[in-house]
Amino acid sequence: MTPPTVDIRPYLEELERFADGQLNAAEQEAFEVRLEQDAGLYQAYQAYEQLTADLRWVAGHETLFQRLLALDLRLDQRQEALQRIRRRVRRVQRQWAGAALVGALLLLAVWWFWPAAPATEATWTRYYVPEAGLTDAVVRENQRPLLAEAMRQYRDGHYTPALYALRRMPSNTIGQDTLTYYNGIFLLSQQEPAQILASQPFLRRVAMQSGSALAGRARYHLGMAYWRNQQITAARNTLRAVANDTRNPYQDAARQVLRSGVIKDK
Repeated sequence: MTPPTVDIRPYLEELERFADGQLNAAEQEAFEVRLEQDAGLYQAYQAYEQLTADLRWVAGHETLFQRLLALDLRLDQRQEALQRIRRRVRRVQRQWAGAALVGALLLLAVWWFWPAAPATEATWTRYYVPEAGLTDAVVRENQRPLLAEAMRQYRDGHYTPALYALRRMPSNTIGQDTLTYYNGIFLLSQQEPAQILASQPFLRRVAMQSGSALAGRARYHLGMAYWRNQQITAARNTLRAVANDTRNPYQDAARQVLRSGVIKDK
């Protein structure tokens, strides 16, 4: 990590522009000359490079960790399904005999293991209202180029680069709740099981911050993440809270999902 004796803040904007390739040829040549002559700038550059390398290492391990969590969740779900099958089999055995019993068991097994998803991609997409992202007036690209890049990539549907740009931002660039919220949004937007699962801790953290202006918005996206991930009870309860909140901008969207009856127990 960055040594505590090196303060990169005076050079941060220059270092970010250099790392992002935003300098023209003349500016880049001048910057490289300064690297050779300015010991303070060179030390800050070395610290910045180490910091970004550490962040990339952490991001890679976090992705692996979230994939393992998703695998554990899937295994737990399968084990619960097997236990439910055994309980149903025992009930059926007490009621049926002979061929009728065999037929019932076969149908039951097919029903449980047939790949079915109440929250299909088409259904979920029809009801999900995506986050619009921060406006240009809020972003102020000339002051926060990485934030502007993250929002641009997000609007273009390039969620992984958006997440990468967001995580390269210094924590003091925007509020911590905003940074946490958009980490969750960018993960959820990828709509892959591991990423949906990874989005939930970020969204849950913001939803629990009653003083944050983003709490209500985070609660809606958390409810939709639960639904997409087949966590039906959590999805229904969370969206009910949104539907009952007159100040929540997603109140109508949550009510529409609940009225439609598409969130069903398997």
